[in-house]
Amino acid sequence: MDLTLALKALIMGIVEGLTEFLPISSTGHLILTASLLDFTGEKVKVFEIAIQAGAMLAVCWEYRVRIAGVLSGLFSDAKAQRFAINLIIAFLPAAALGFLFNKAIKAKLFSPVPVALAFIIGGFIILWMERRNRNAPAARVESVDDMTALDALKVGIAQAFALIPGTSRSGATIIGGMLFGLSRKAATEFSFFLAIPTLFAATIYSVYKERALLSAADLPWFGIGAIAAFASAFLCVRWLLRYISSHDFTLFAWYRIVFGLVVIASAYGGLVNWVD
Repeated sequence: MDLTLALKALIMGIVEGLTEFLPISSTGHLILTASLLDFTGEKVKVFEIAIQAGAMLAVCWEYRVRIAGVLSGLFSDAKAQRFAINLIIAFLPAAALGFLFNKAIKAKLFSPVPVALAFIIGGFIILWMERRNRNAPAARVESVDDMTALDALKVGIAQAFALIPGTSRSGATIIGGMLFGLSRKAATEFSFFLAIPTLFAATIYSVYKERALLSAADLPWFGIGAIAAFASAFLCVRWLLRYISSHDFTLFAWYRIVFGLVVIASAYGGLVNWVD
């Protein structure tokens, strides 16, 4: 395998893992990183989605005991059944809209400047939410086990906004969850769990749909990307759980705003030749 290709796959995997569960948009970062690396093409777009499976497996490993408990109790435990139903409900809005509008979104919005604009807008939304949250009453839902089907539907609708590249799937679900009454911890953990069916479905659908583009020769660099995504996501998930215990998301909001402005300034100033 070409060493340059392997290095690009490694970098992309690390970026995916570090950004998938933070409210800063993994898709946006992958688009921008791919542009800087001159790593483009239809096969690369499949790669960017496929390596999400590595990040998803990191969540599965981190919550393996909880997931095993839910699976073992699907036919006997009311709490496990409610949790599974809530995940399905939350998964459906983004799945349905993605199926209907995925091609149009890719054609119009998968380029650096629209992504940068989404970064900036999302950053201001987070700042507004955190300011609102300081004066809001105590969270209505303290644990994912206390969520109702309506709570799950609301979070699922929020996740659908992440179909816009640069919005952030985790950011949309966490911020949306908090706006709808979930505690910071409950919203973050539900975002992690919701990533499992969402990323799994996206990976399977994308790889199957574009299977004609792929061959056995692609397995090594796809594997490198997925393994790198798993390792970096595993570290990121553990760090984020510690971080939210004593911090809000203001830091991520300012990061989004500054990063988005830098991308736009560099694009229009001719400092970086961003590739659409």
